[in-house]
Formats: sequence, C-alpha cells, structure tokens
Amino acid sequence: MNKIVRRIFTVFPAILLQALWIYILLKWLAPWAALINGALSVLALLFVLYLITKQDESTYKILWLLVILTFPLAGALLYLLFGNKRTTKPLRKKLENSPALPSWNNGAEEINAEISKENKRLCQTFEWVEKKTGFLPCKNSSAKYYPLGDDMFPDMLEDLKSAERYIFIEYFIIENGVMWNSITDILAEKAAQGVDVRVMYDDLGSISTYTAKDAEKLREKGIRCVSFNPLVVIKGTLNCRDHRKMMIIDGRVAFSGGVNLADEYINEFEKHGHWKDIGFRLSGEAVQNFVRMFAEFWNAFAKERVPDEYISELHAEPAAQKDGYILSYYDSPLRQEAVSNELYADLLSQAENTAWFYTPYLMPGNALLDAFVRAARRGVDVRIIMPGVPDKKLVYRMSRSFYPVLLEAGVKIYEYTPGFVHAKACVIDGNVGAVGTVNLDYRSLFLHFENNSLFYRSSLLESLSEDFLATQQKCCERTRENIGKGFGKWLVDGVMRIFAPLC
Repeated sequence: MNKIVRRIFTVFPAILLQALWIYILLKWLAPWAALINGALSVLALLFVLYLITKQDESTYKILWLLVILTFPLAGALLYLLFGNKRTTKPLRKKLENSPALPSWNNGAEEINAEISKENKRLCQTFEWVEKKTGFLPCKNSSAKYYPLGDDMFPDMLEDLKSAERYIFIEYFIIENGVMWNSITDILAEKAAQGVDVRVMYDDLGSISTYTAKDAEKLREKGIRCVSFNPLVVIKGTLNCRDHRKMMIIDGRVAFSGGVNLADEYINEFEKHGHWKDIGFRLSGEAVQNFVRMFAEFWNAFAKERVPDEYISELHAEPAAQKDGYILSYYDSPLRQEAVSNELYADLLSQAENTAWFYTPYLMPGNALLDAFVRAARRGVDVRIIMPGVPDKKLVYRMSRSFYPVLLEAGVKIYEYTPGFVHAKACVIDGNVGAVGTVNLDYRSLFLHFENNSLFYRSSLLESLSEDFLATQQKCCERTRENIGKGFGKWLVDGVMRIFAPLC
C-alpha cells in the first residue's frame, strides 16, 4: 500500500511548485507579473523548440508541448523528471557497468544468407534487428505454441521438475495463488537439491501483488530473488519497467509470451471474463538468446552474477528438427530506436496479403498508425483482435479512440466477446511474425523493457494463424456504424489520443 501511495504522489512536487509560483506571483510580484510571465513565456518557447527538434514520437511531443505551454514550471519539471531519456541514466549506468557476457557466434552470417536467398527484403529486417539489439538469429529447433496460459502452465511445471542445474525466472507480475504457489513449491525443492534458482520481478508491476516479505520468504528457501527498479523514492526511471516475461530451465528450454505468474492468466478465476493469452516453449540453440537476456539484467541489478559457463553452453538439437528461423531480442528505452515499433511498421510495409495482430491495448504512435493505414489502403487484409471486456476502462476508451481512422482505411477490428485479450503477437502473410510481451501502446513500444521473438517459416506461425481465426469466431466486429458518431465522440476521441502516451 505504501508503494501505491508513493506512486499517486509522483506528480505532486510539480503541481505544488506551479501553485506556489502562482501564489508568489499574485502575493508579492504583482507589479512585475507581466514582465516575469513574458520571460517565462520566452523560456517555455525555447523549451518547446528543443522538444520539436528532438527525434521522438510526434504524439508524445505534442502531449508535452501542451503540458509545458499550459503549465510552464510544472510541465518543465515533469518533463525533466519523467519525459526525458536522460532520466534513464541510473539504469543505463548499471547495464553498461555490468560485466560483459561471453562472446557467442552461432554462424549468424550463414543464417542470414539462407534467409536472403528466400527473401532478401526480410533478411534486411533480421540484420537490422540483430544490429540494433546485439542478439543473433537462430535456426529454430522446436517451438510449441500455446493458445492459452491454461495450456502452457502444465508444461512449465513439468519442465521445472526436470531442472538439473539452474532455473531463471523473470516476470512483470508475480502474485501468490495456485499458479505461483505451485511453481514456488518446485523451486524450493530444486533449490534444496542444489539447483541454482533465480527470480526477478518488476517492483511496480507487482506493486499490489508481491511484497518485500514475499521475496524474503523465497530467499529463506534458498532462492535468489531481486526486484527490478524498486520504487523507493520518486525518480526519473519510474516509467522504465521490466515488462519482460521468461522462464529458462538449464539453457535447454525457455517459455515466454504474454502470460504473467498470476491466477487470472491461467483462468483459475475470472477477473475480466475469460482471459485469452498466448505463449510458446522453445528448445535448442534458440534458448541461448533468452539465457543472455536474463543474465544481462541479473548481472546488472543483482549482487551474485550468473556463472559464465551457463551463458556459454549451447544445447543444439539434431539438424532434422530444424523448424524455420527465430530471432529473440529485448527492447530497451535506453536505445535511441524503439526496435519493436520500427519492426512492426517495417513488417506492415512488407505485407502483401495478410497482417493479423493480437493486442490488449491499441494506442500506437503516428508512425505505426500510418503503417497500419497504408497497408490496409493498398489492399492488405489487416485485422486486429482486441479485448471485449476491458481490464482498465480509461485505457480501453483511449484504445477505441483510434478505431475510426483505422476502420476508415479498411482495417478490420474485432473485440473478444468472452473476456479480456492479453495476447501480444502478429503474423504477416502466414510466414513471418512475432510473439512476445509487446503491446501496441506507447508504454510498451517506447518506455518499457520488453522481450519479443521474430519467427520466419516456423510451424508456430501456422498454429498462431489457426488460433487467430478460431478466436475471431468468438469476437464482435467493430464497424464505422457500431462505434458511434457525432461531434461529442469526435471531441472526446481527439482528447483521448493526445493523452494516450500517458497510459
């Protein structure tokens, strides 16, 4: 509860500063008010020019321009605290000072050459992601798709029971209940057997579900546990959350997708109707990227580093089991480029026939929004599946404010009638796609640490496409006729879209 209170009071210093300035201006500086306000207006204008010249998402810049021009002091302070990438310096410093991971070369050049023979344009995309993130493409040994968290959970337990050397777990949300308690029982048993068990969770993501006392109980069982970016005081890194989700066993197996470690994700109870989420299980050499993702974060934010031998080990499977290609990577707000945002826009630009997306939230920036519109206008079958029952009503309303422009362009939007969609994925032309933790909203695309996996010619994409079509049958299609019209709705939608980057 104390953490929640601190979050609520995040913007109070800026508001108090603005109020105090107005009071001083009226009380003691009235004779010079016009001159002082003129000087502040000039400074605000300079600040605005600085924002305009920055390479940032235009929607985000418009929001800050409105805030700063309306409340110069409070707006400038809030921007310096939370809107400026320089505020991420503490996180950047920790990651940069973390010991370098052992080098790894899996023959990425050969893999890229194979992809280039089939699709040179897509190969350029793979090479760009590799260059920007430092993670390598792999030949996919096997990838199992799960259309529900309910289906993935039993396999997670079975693989955890088979662990012999180490278990790495990193999630945005952990909550005590059937799912987490079942996992914890196995983790405690494995730790007692000498297995190296490490758990990392996001402090703000688990703000109301997992406490410091819960983490201490894990440590008492021999499980190493670290909270990411603890919310101790209000700071500029508040918005930089660890939204990644991964479970890695012995470097042989990795699980990822949208599923957090809480009971609603496996429909143990209904929170917002039926919970539709997806995930996947990897085995073989492709797991190496997940090991490296976890190790990089753990070494930066924990005291005991991951042994190098864990990171260097490869678990390749026989060549006969190759199933397309996969490049798993993570997004970072510390990078200049928002990799997943640019990746999705790039994949939409390559789409020839179909472009299908799962997302719980739909608040894209202008570049990605334009990519959806252009693809639909040139005849691509663009579809988006959204929740029918919202988890956050304001965010849901903001997402709907983007419907008119998409529908006008020909994008088809479906809402999942039974409940909430938490899945995050896309499949383009049936042969390339991505599954991970990335929502189509500003926070996920620009502010959070996320992990994503880009697949090409993998049977997983066939399963994803089949699941998408099956899910669509349980949806209500939204049209220009049934989303409402009128000046009032247009006005509300306009305001909602301006403030969408805050959600």
